[in-house]
Amino acid sequence: MSAAFEIVVLDAPIADTALDQLADVLVDCVEGGASVSFMSPFPHAEALAFFRKVAASVAANDTVLLAARLDGRIVGTVQLGLDTPPNQPHRADIKKMLVHRSARSRGIGAALMARAEEEARRNGRWLLVLDTVPGENGHRVYKRAGWTQSGIIPDYALFPDGRLCDTAVMWKRLER
Repeated sequence: MSAAFEIVVLDAPIADTALDQLADVLVDCVEGGASVSFMSPFPHAEALAFFRKVAASVAANDTVLLAARLDGRIVGTVQLGLDTPPNQPHRADIKKMLVHRSARSRGIGAALMARAEEEARRNGRWLLVLDTVPGENGHRVYKRAGWTQSGIIPDYALFPDGRLCDTAVMWKRLER
């Protein structure tokens, strides 16, 4: 029997310990080959700087930051981007859904996404969008959760090792 995890909203101000653990998750995902905007080698200090910017966005009410805790430690995260143009007040962006490799296959990614949907509804958002590498772990999580793929953009980004990768543009309309 695996240990239970919990999904929490990290409100501002975000503790340094939480930022450090979020950075650990990001570094692990990049080291594992995830195309999530960063290249190898990817030092912890850069991951920490990234999450400090996210924390500022949380403080500005532009982002909802979710974390998955397992045995008291953050092992996963996702962001709900609320900073949309004035003509898109009903929409939000899903960003950086990450689960540490040591904590995968426990349903953490699916639980993070379900909570992100709850937070979207709570914030009056009913259309969610994201992009992801087709066929990778996240893509499978999203498809199982009922997301619709609009298309694929070839050679959109790079994997951390420099190889090109495509991206799938996906959306989900939430029940209102």
